[in-house]
Amino acid sequence: MKHLDLRSPLVLDTHDLGRRAGASQRLTRTVPAPADLGTEVVRVPEGSDLQLDLLLESVVEGVLVSGAVRGRTAGECVRCLDDVQRELDVRLQELFAYPGKSSTEDEDTHELQGDHIDLEPVLRDAVVPALPFQPVCRADCPGLCSECGARLEEDPGHAHESVDPRWAALTTLTTEQTQRPEDRPADDEE
Repeated sequence: MKHLDLRSPLVLDTHDLGRRAGASQRLTRTVPAPADLGTEVVRVPEGSDLQLDLLLESVVEGVLVSGAVRGRTAGECVRCLDDVQRELDVRLQELFAYPGKSSTEDEDTHELQGDHIDLEPVLRDAVVPALPFQPVCRADCPGLCSECGARLEEDPGHAHESVDPRWAALTTLTTEQTQRPEDRPADDEE
């Protein structure tokens, strides 16, 4: 088990809650977002404000933490590469078991360390899956031309004439048929 940094704003002290089942404590605070809270295309910027609105409840097995996390995400539209910023509002709920009360078979169980809870892994588990897999600046974003990178929003009729290489030989037949007889190359007669 790793040692907790008690100065971290994501380490919560449950001492005042006690270990009586039924006791509860409301916690509201603004904390800086930890590093790497997101994916390559969308993330919560490190150090940006995250608003925590949590309820800590003492239960028989440990402390149940539930509530909401709010903040802002930043990323890039996967179609046009413009910046995308959105509001984040994610619900979370996690049981932190008292030491010795959790099953050794359950690797996903979080334990209290003394009277302290490390909220960062739970925060990460709630926020990252809630982020859009492919963020877009708007639902009807036309994106960029796959051949030249032109912004399709600025030129809706943008197109490239291309011939499938499997049919390229047939284009010579159509050009030969449209040429006048005198413009056609002479066939060699033997």
